[in-house]
Amino acid sequence: MHDPRIDQLARQLVRYSTRVKRGERVLVELFDAPEAIGIALIREIRAVGGTPFINVHQSRISREMALGATEEQYDILSSYLMEQMKTMQAYIAIRGANNVNESSDVPEKRMKLVASKMRPVLNRRVNETKWVVLRWPTPSMAQSAGKSTEAFEDFYFDVCLFDYASLVPAMRQLKNLMEKTDRVRITGPGTDLSFSIKGIPAIVCCGERNIPDGEVFTAPVRNSIEGKLSYNAPSIYQGQSFDNVVLEFSKGRIVKATSNNTKAINAILDSDDGARYIGEFAIGINPVIREPMRDILFDEKIAGSFHFTPGQAYETADNGNRSSVHWDLVCIQRKEKGGGEMWFDDKLIRKDGLFLPKNLLALNWK
Repeated sequence: MHDPRIDQLARQLVRYSTRVKRGERVLVELFDAPEAIGIALIREIRAVGGTPFINVHQSRISREMALGATEEQYDILSSYLMEQMKTMQAYIAIRGANNVNESSDVPEKRMKLVASKMRPVLNRRVNETKWVVLRWPTPSMAQSAGKSTEAFEDFYFDVCLFDYASLVPAMRQLKNLMEKTDRVRITGPGTDLSFSIKGIPAIVCCGERNIPDGEVFTAPVRNSIEGKLSYNAPSIYQGQSFDNVVLEFSKGRIVKATSNNTKAINAILDSDDGARYIGEFAIGINPVIREPMRDILFDEKIAGSFHFTPGQAYETADNGNRSSVHWDLVCIQRKEKGGGEMWFDDKLIRKDGLFLPKNLLALNWK
């Protein structure tokens, strides 16, 4: 039986997230996603007068390609994917994962090769198209979230069909505050971090780029970061699981990094010079998302969280950092997760994950 929520989701992605207009070309990429969402998106794009294009990917096939990746092969692949991307005005990606660790046994040098060759295509998509990216619920994701498949699907659609527009006014207030701020200090268990965000734009993300969504992001001044940050949300990066990540900074650079897999985390941070600097600082405010599930599109939006991201900065909030890495690592500051404080120019803005200024109270979870 067809789930009507799939049609509602396609409508939201086409009409709200990417606002597809008549005559626009839209690239839809499906990664381990069912035919139903692809068909719904094709129909919805055509309904508003757009033209759909489809790329279909399967993770086991992508793994096999990556296992034997060569420079010449991925130069060619990158060049024709770039030509395709240059012809598009909008991009929608649905990313399922039958096995979140599918690429865990691909050699690190192959993963770095693939990431570096695909980076220009990614940059073109991020900077030159209207785009939205979202996960697709799978039993693997339900397992990571500690839920039954049905319960996770219900949670997924609650999150994805949330009325994001209702948060926009208060998120704009947070953006304005961040853009007036010079010094940020964050404290909590194992954390005492300070940095500047002066002069760098803050960007409201409310269902127009990622679904699920709910964050305001900027970037720290590249060399301004000092102190120590202990992340408390688990992470998966390049098919590997990481827990208890702790980073220490001096003059903006990560000078010490430890985790349950310290060797692997340092190998990632040694990918290039920019990987040991931070490219993004973001505050997560989605009231529906409360617990981490090793899926960054959900985890970086957790109510009462922030993420502090080694690697590439976004051009819309640019501190000049460039890297093949962009690794969103999350710290949750709600009281039951250990609490914590966030200060802007010596004023306490958020305590234990809850905003204190009156014009930001609408961003606190219910």
